[in-house]
Amino acid sequence: MYIYNVTINIDSSIEQEWLKWMQKEHIPQMLETGKFFEAKMCQVMVQEETGVTYSIQYTAEDKEAVERYYKEDADELRQETTKLFGSKFVAFRTELKVVNHVKNFIKS
Repeated sequence: MYIYNVTINIDSSIEQEWLKWMQKEHIPQMLETGKFFEAKMCQVMVQEETGVTYSIQYTAEDKEAVERYYKEDADELRQETTKLFGSKFVAFRTELKVVNHVKNFIKS
């Protein structure tokens, strides 16, 4: 599995608007590309000088799915974000290869 991770620092003045848009519009659009089968949104718990930071992790079956996303979808989806939120955010993108994934199922 591969994770396409987008870490975003968003200006506090538009945080709530951005959160709503991410959850109702952008994340569903990312999943609708068919390249990712799961998305997880987390708030980064560090004190920032400006804004609030989030990490959105999109899980793909393999690196090829992420590459197809770059070629077929990334430009359009990134342009939409910039159009809506302009210079009120900074994004940093990374790819992660899952080496080990363990789930703990507690039995009662």
